Amino acid sequence: MAAEGQQHPLKIYWIMWGALFVLSAFSYATDFMDRGALRHFLILLFMFLKAGGIVWIFMHMGWERLALKFAILGPPVAILVLIWLMAYEGFYVEDTRVESFGESTFVPETPHH
Repeated sequence: MAAEGQQHPLKIYWIMWGALFVLSAFSYATDFMDRGALRHFLILLFMFLKAGGIVWIFMHMGWERLALKFAILGPPVAILVLIWLMAYEGFYVEDTRVESFGESTFVPETPHH
């Protein structure tokens, strides 16, 4: 008797398709918002939720062993932590320069008329 693979109910995939559709609609709707930081936060939130759902359901990560989950998801998490640390250090350097030189070294772009 040949070994059969693991079979997942189709209902899970249909629910995920629906969730992706709804999250995409919300993400698209945020394009019409005028709020800067909130708008960017919501777009990133919906993006991460959609990516997580795709990895969890369609790439079958939800049914894998814990060791494999850590092996696959660990490096991106470590990279995000390192990016956060670099940003934190950048803010520290900026604050130190303001204290030392009395002005910011950041020069925003001015619109050309």
